[in-house]
Amino acid sequence: MEITLQLFGNEYVIAETIVNTWIIVILLSIFAIYVNRKIKKARVNEKPSKFLNFIELLVEGVESLVETTMGRDKLGFAPYIGTLALYLVVANLFGLIGLKPPTSDYNVTFALAIITFVLTQYYGLKSKGLGGYIKGFFEPFWPLFPLNVIGELANPVSLSFRLFGNILSGVIIMFLLYQALGAFSIIVAPVFHAYFDVFAGVIQTFIFIMLTMVFISMAMED
Repeated sequence: MEITLQLFGNEYVIAETIVNTWIIVILLSIFAIYVNRKIKKARVNEKPSKFLNFIELLVEGVESLVETTMGRDKLGFAPYIGTLALYLVVANLFGLIGLKPPTSDYNVTFALAIITFVLTQYYGLKSKGLGGYIKGFFEPFWPLFPLNVIGELANPVSLSFRLFGNILSGVIIMFLLYQALGAFSIIVAPVFHAYFDVFAGVIQTFIFIMLTMVFISMAMED
């Protein structure tokens, strides 16, 4: 659902994917506030509820993944990786309720990839220092400098296109399926939704956060 605004005599259209992104951010914020209140009300000497056990399992899973992939000294990235994973998995599953997934818009996936790129360069520069950061582009041999620069700039492009292409292809295939089968699509659509929305959505979320962790870790290595 697009939103059209009239401001100072000009018409501005807010894309459906941006509106859906706002919806996801609001939903996740409400969820975070709800979890925070539940945790504050929990007592140390009482058995935690099943809901809090589930939340604890999720948090430990993210921390374990970050520790395994990036190392124990980089556990500080766990909140960012967990937030990114939550947003992506909800965004990728939006097609299940008949709304357009935000990640089927290249502007959204490119913005997320740019955040990863900025983090990669910032922490690479911070951990190696300016000299070590620049020296890394000339390794292992100085003639490889142009290729190293191109490779670094290509990371956000490949990262964003992989997620965008997989989610958009699922949206297009499901649209064609509903158009071709009409009323009969209700019989076979659940199977395709399970693959293109659930399976592909979760896998692409996992790939995106894994590549984000790998890029940042490699940038910080000496």
